[in-house]
Amino acid sequence: MYVSGRVQGVFFRQGTRNKAVSEGVSGWVRNLGDGRVEAVFEGDADAVERMVNWCRVGPEGARVDGLMSEISRNIEGLTGFSVRY
Repeated sequence: MYVSGRVQGVFFRQGTRNKAVSEGVSGWVRNLGDGRVEAVFEGDADAVERMVNWCRVGPEGARVDGLMSEISRNIEGLTGFSVRY
């Protein structure tokens, strides 16, 4: 998933990680050089959907202008959730 808007410097990655841990979703999140945030989620379909919905708004201070997501059946077998740098 790619999230655009004011999503860097507003604790978007950490908020995403916290939400993913609380939902039991595995994956990762990182900032991109073009100002977007990229995230990968694996887990229960309902929990992943809640993650996508959370990312539509993000943490306080964020402004989400766009969200592009793709559902893939290619499971990487991720465990835990990390913030990538």
